[in-house]
Amino acid sequence: MLKRTRPAVAVIADAHFHDLKADFGFARVEVEGREITMRSWADTRQSTRVFNESAEAFLAALAEVRRRGIRHVVLLGDYTDDGQRATTSALRDILREHADAFDISFYALPGNHDIFGPRGRHHTKQFLGRDGRGILVTSDANSAGSGAAVSDRMYCEGYPAGLDPMAAFGYFRRSEYLHWETPFGTSDAVEDRRYGVASPDGSNHYELMDASYLVEPEPGLWLLMIDANVFEPVNGTFEWGEEAAFIDSTSGGWNAMIRCKPFVVSWIADVCARARRLGKTLLAFSHYPVLDPFDGATGAEAALFGETNIARRTPRKDVERALLAAGLSLHFSGHLHVEGVTRRGSGDRSLTNIAVPSLVAFPPALKIAHPGEGSVVVETVELSGLPADQRLRSAYEREVALLGEEPEAAFSVSTYGAFLRAHKRALVSHRYFPEEWPPAVVERVADLTLEEIACLFTEETAGGAPMLSALVHASAIDIAELRSLPMIELVADWYCLRQGASLALPHIEKSRLPLYRFLAERFGCEPRTRHSSVKDFVAIFLGALSLFLDRAENGEAQIVVVSNPVRQDAPA
Repeated sequence: MLKRTRPAVAVIADAHFHDLKADFGFARVEVEGREITMRSWADTRQSTRVFNESAEAFLAALAEVRRRGIRHVVLLGDYTDDGQRATTSALRDILREHADAFDISFYALPGNHDIFGPRGRHHTKQFLGRDGRGILVTSDANSAGSGAAVSDRMYCEGYPAGLDPMAAFGYFRRSEYLHWETPFGTSDAVEDRRYGVASPDGSNHYELMDASYLVEPEPGLWLLMIDANVFEPVNGTFEWGEEAAFIDSTSGGWNAMIRCKPFVVSWIADVCARARRLGKTLLAFSHYPVLDPFDGATGAEAALFGETNIARRTPRKDVERALLAAGLSLHFSGHLHVEGVTRRGSGDRSLTNIAVPSLVAFPPALKIAHPGEGSVVVETVELSGLPADQRLRSAYEREVALLGEEPEAAFSVSTYGAFLRAHKRALVSHRYFPEEWPPAVVERVADLTLEEIACLFTEETAGGAPMLSALVHASAIDIAELRSLPMIELVADWYCLRQGASLALPHIEKSRLPLYRFLAERFGCEPRTRHSSVKDFVAIFLGALSLFLDRAENGEAQIVVVSNPVRQDAPA
């Protein structure tokens, strides 16, 4: 019997598309004689994603899809910068062009940046004006300050209005689909896809739309598209649908799904059972991870920084139990801009979550799923080799010069991957150090070399440390590089390893990795509930580095996952 294969599916997560041509009604910065709707570097260096580079990265990802002849593309949420009307419309036009010209079908899922609640929300962003200085642009005329530009095209829509521009990309039935359904049945009408949710005290109750759907685009291939955007009403008195009436979906994810949308889990169980019975290859997707994409490697972060965004967004054990019981075996997620493969369970009751990196954070990549007979091969395609956009560099340099600052390292690199790594270093200086790290630790270690960090533990003076020298000699470490490498470079690479796992290793200088392993193994420790000194903090930090190195070195660039084996007697 010939082995049956299904068509490949490209998975793009967190594209955060920003339209450099958008018109928000203000005089835009000019670069090489062209106006650009450009976000400021001041905002970019404090954001976990870059903005202006997103359009080229997204188009490059689509070019890779075309080159490989792939006809099915999943947009795994956060496909827009922040759900702005103008941005969503521009993205729709790009998708339509590719669908018409190259016969590519897109299947979209909402992320927390695409749609907000039943009514939507206002946005205020800083762009570069004609003179290269920052200018605020807002959709909220009532709160616009002096000098701010006002445009309703900055507004982010809610459900279901926010789905309208993307209606052709899976959210509603199309005649070419072999099968299409929702958790509520086969109707695609908005009024037939609502569920009730209430605040804990019952004072606020809403009927909200769920945008989940199951689609069979080609015989035997089922794409289970799960809307895990959950908006939980809070206690209190609010104007209907206002932003403050809900817990933001950003930190909810699957933890909130179990509480607020249990009907989706029941539907998943039914879909999984039917897929096995009918011999369908089932690939499941949602914006949010169903298992910890870091696979426990970030356990030290609570001890270092308290309850971080990562901790709040990590799925709890009851999510794993519920989805294992439902029979789900393979799920793709975005949201955290991380590379990672996490497995739980065994045999017929196993669940694998594949975390797909973002296109606009280190490391930029997409995934390609190749379904086969009883297995799915998942391939990672990096975009780090793209050239850095020199037009944007000149505008960034103009901006920082007007601020009286020196150009940053990110402006002088030649590739997109190098730009994103340098952006991570800028994040350390402009966000992580001032906002997350304890001030006493930053003051003590930010300007040290790695030799001086090691001397915190040997209690010696750098440059004349016999105990450290003996340890270095025994480990065959280059003492000269230990003396010259600044701690801030290690911190930046720590974050790169956390996010990129195995994908980060080729981007970190080979000479650094033995130094990092030496420090981690000699001076790192297990997480403690709290740290009482700078030395304690650094020890926990280095302990986490050891976990990140292990995860990276043991990672898989291409994996084979057993997923809903097709029965030999099942129809295709």
